[in-house]
Amino acid sequence: MHNGETGEQRAAVVLLSGGLDSMVTAALAREAGYALHALTIDYNQRHRIELDSAREIARTLDVVRHVILPLDLRLFGGSALTDTIAVPKDGVGSDIPVTYVPARNLLFLSLTLAWAEALGARDIFIGVNALDYSGYPDCRPEFIEGFAQLARLATKAGAMGGEFAIHAPLQFLDKAEIAQQAVRLGLDPAMSWSCYDPQAGGLACGLCDSCRLRRDGFARAGLNDATRYAAGGERNDVDAK
Repeated sequence: MHNGETGEQRAAVVLLSGGLDSMVTAALAREAGYALHALTIDYNQRHRIELDSAREIARTLDVVRHVILPLDLRLFGGSALTDTIAVPKDGVGSDIPVTYVPARNLLFLSLTLAWAEALGARDIFIGVNALDYSGYPDCRPEFIEGFAQLARLATKAGAMGGEFAIHAPLQFLDKAEIAQQAVRLGLDPAMSWSCYDPQAGGLACGLCDSCRLRRDGFARAGLNDATRYAAGGERNDVDAK
């Protein structure tokens, strides 16, 4: 397929991590009428369980093709997700946390762009969020805008006058609104995985930034989430340092 279309549908490549945000983003792209090609990066992350979630989400959304691409970022390290650094458990702070993976979204979007160009697709979806997030610089609107310009400059398609649209439909939604979108779209939130530090028995830790943000979002939305947590009891608050 080189024309970017499947039947009457335009093709889009979605970056599918297996998390709640990427799941909702992929479903929104499908709702908008795109034929989905899902890219998941196996970067040897600590929370590799999210790869299983990505597979289930891809099956549920009936994507045209799901590619799980190996890219071992443990060889670089520099993050609690790819190195022997403890995942913080003491609350969501205001600084960029050690769970930040150096240039991760830049790397991942570059790979997504490469596949999109190979397909002839011009639409890319990513589930970044600039409100309820842990302070990652590569989730900011400025980054998405900058990457769209980079995509035009870095590709044959761009050099020939083509434009790539980088869709970030959750960018200005908070976690409660994202949870509401999941329910509206008929998704089972339990298909997705958020925890950075999975525990024995398939439990989420309940205390890392990602667990806290997820729990708080569902609590504020007044929605149930079947995720099972090892710690934190019934608390859904986001504790500031």
